[in-house]
This record gives sequence, C-alpha cells and structure tokens, in this order.
Amino acid sequence: MNSPVPRTNGSSRSIGDILVATGRLSSEDAVRVAQRQQKDNVQFGEAAIALKVLTKDDIDFALSKQFDYSYLSDTDLSLSPDLVAAYKPFSRVGENLRAVRSQLMLRWFGTDPSHKVLAVVSAGRSDGKSFLAGNLAVVFAQQGQRTLLIDGDLRSQPGRGQHGMFKLGKNAGLSGVLAGRAGLEVAQLVPGLPGLAILSSGAVPPNPQELLGRAAFGDLLKIASVQFDIIIVDTPSSEDFADAEIIASRAGAALMVARKNQSMLPQAVQLARRLQEGGVALVGSVLNDA
Repeated sequence: MNSPVPRTNGSSRSIGDILVATGRLSSEDAVRVAQRQQKDNVQFGEAAIALKVLTKDDIDFALSKQFDYSYLSDTDLSLSPDLVAAYKPFSRVGENLRAVRSQLMLRWFGTDPSHKVLAVVSAGRSDGKSFLAGNLAVVFAQQGQRTLLIDGDLRSQPGRGQHGMFKLGKNAGLSGVLAGRAGLEVAQLVPGLPGLAILSSGAVPPNPQELLGRAAFGDLLKIASVQFDIIIVDTPSSEDFADAEIIASRAGAALMVARKNQSMLPQAVQLARRLQEGGVALVGSVLNDA
C-alpha cells in the first residue's frame, strides 16, 4: 500500500437506480414502485415493500450505497462474523459500537488534531478486547475516516486475533516493520470496507517487548498519522505481559475493556493506575456483556 487510503465519495444515484444496477430490482418493478410511490405519496422504499418486490434489507443496502455507508451482506464470507459492525451495522451491537465511537471522538480524537492513535487494552485474556478493536476500526471507516487497525499482539499465533477476524494473508506485519524488513506498505486494505486498512501482527518474534520498545514503533505511528485519520492498536492482555503498557505509552491514550462477571476488578484498577502513572490518557472503559 504505497499511498494513503482514499476518502470515499458520495453517490448521487437514486435508490431505484442502485437496486436495479445491483440486480436486486428489475427495471419493470422499478417502474411499478415509482408509480405506487407517486400514487400514495410515500418514500420509494415504503412503496417497494408494500408491493413486496423489496425487503427492508434491500432498502438498507441501497441507502448504505447512497450515503457511502459500507457494510457486507450475510452471503459475503470474506471476514469473520465476529465483525458485527461489518455485517449487522443496524443491530443493537452496531448501535452500541457507534455510541462508543461518538464518545471517543468527543473525548480523544476530536479534541486535538494530533490525537490520532488509541490503544485498546484489557487486564484479562478473554475480555473481548480484539473484538472491540476490530469492530471500532470498522465503524470509524464507515464514518468516512481513513482508518488503520494495527494488531499489536506480537505473541498471538497467525490466524488468531485480527489476522483471523479479517482473514488476512501472510505478510511481514508489525513484527517485520519493527525489525526493519518492511514498511507501512504491507498494511492490507479490506475489500468491501473502503477507508480501512489492517497491519497484522506478523510472525511471532522472540523479543516482542524489545521490538515494541524500539524507536521504530514510534516512527511507524508518526508515518501512519500522516496517512490516516484514526489509528487503533490492538494489544495482548496485561495479565501476563507488559506489552500493552508499552504500546499505550506510544499511543498516548488507551481504552480499557472488561467483561461482565469475568474481569477481576483489582487487576483492572491496577492496570488503569499504571497507565495513568505512565502518562497515558485513559479515555474511557467499555464493559463487554457478551
């Protein structure tokens, strides 16, 4: 990837034109819907549903195209279904993710032009941190932000974490970049979700903390900040390693994730204290109830 992710452009096409062009509506039915729309003085979608030639999912699809709001159909198996924001953006979980996005804009990203990087951290291993990081990257891209998701878990085996959710191919990844064997061009664009790029963790190195502590990581974030509006960094849990704290200190800000009835409060409090003592802005916390 040699150039910044391009911003998406809005579409001036009508809902009917979009649905006909994508094969969801025949030209004959489009005429019938337009006549019913004029007769009943209702919206195109309402008339189409009344005639039973389209479903609400069809209308949502057309609106997403019209307003540059990208998401994937259930038949698209290119990504993991765990990426709820990509497959079911109008669900309750999708609404909750957009609410978190709004709070992050108010509390961090929108407060200073230099605030572009956020680490997603958790005290425990199964708190849902990677789920949140991946889905947040999707909703920021859906908002039109040029978004980079970095998988900072250098201890995770290939096929897990963000690599597994986005079904990424093999490449150098973050470990390769920090070792000086590659650059940001190894970040992979996500088909069907314009504006979103993923930098996988890469091969598991023998020295994750040393790599993350190098100046190369800070340099990478500086370069990425020129090309992207939002940079989200997934991290390993702090239960066993200090990697997350190193990443958060480079990012300057962190969002903490905890899981209902599972996360240990003392561990979460200790992590929050260490982050704040290290000068990291703790932007907020998310309680995962799934």
